[in-house]
Amino acid sequence: MNKTFLLSALVCALIRPAAFSTTLTGVPMQGMMAMPEVAYDTNDARIHVMMPMDVPQLTPLLISNPADNFDPLDPWFSALDPSAQGLSFSRRYGFVISMMGTDPLPPGTQMWIRKLSGPADLKFYRYNGSAPKEFTPIFGTEGATNALYWNQMMFHPAVTAPPSTNPYAATFEVYLYDTVSEQDVPGSSSGPLVFNFTNVADGRPELSLAPKVFVAWPSGTASNWVLESAPSITATNWTGVTNIPVTVDGQPGVVLDSGATQQYFRMRYIP
Repeated sequence: MNKTFLLSALVCALIRPAAFSTTLTGVPMQGMMAMPEVAYDTNDARIHVMMPMDVPQLTPLLISNPADNFDPLDPWFSALDPSAQGLSFSRRYGFVISMMGTDPLPPGTQMWIRKLSGPADLKFYRYNGSAPKEFTPIFGTEGATNALYWNQMMFHPAVTAPPSTNPYAATFEVYLYDTVSEQDVPGSSSGPLVFNFTNVADGRPELSLAPKVFVAWPSGTASNWVLESAPSITATNWTGVTNIPVTVDGQPGVVLDSGATQQYFRMRYIP
């Protein structure tokens, strides 16, 4: 190999950044597919589903692709980009017809998927990464109906949740729908299918809100006034408040814990 070329390649490798920031054009699946395999069996006239063994992990982009971001023009940006909500997400779960095949559905019926239960902050979206791009609430998310017609083509919804170490679970069923009576076909349901998810935090600092009370007095009050407190308005013994005064919106006062015992306050003049 040419020594000059080798030296140039070595120099480029040394000065090349460890990671390049990329604007992603789609939502990563966050791992290998975990496919519930669906089939209709004419012998018992019901849907059967074989669930995968894997448990998908909901992962925020800040963990899976820490140098990357989403395009602000894409419909999932406000939910998934670290500069916006930065939710954990996964597209690993999907529905597919069984590799063993399925019997033909009875005439006038369709295959539908329904979410039976799940926490409110575990949300589901119909996802399409090609134009026109789509990130539409489904399965009860943001007021959407909890049931969805399935055309038996492979279907991978996007699932989101707040980043944390809390696991999630949602229950589904696959069933037949009679297009004439517009009713479920009795006895056709697969029965409850539990979709489990692990989750991961993204390291963002956790905020806390502590209830406080701001006891204020007019600005310009002379320094020879002192704030005192007592448990009763008729108390004979009042105690000076020792909290260091601060100024909020131009007004002096002291910040007190609102969880303290009920107190009355007064300003006492000291000559």
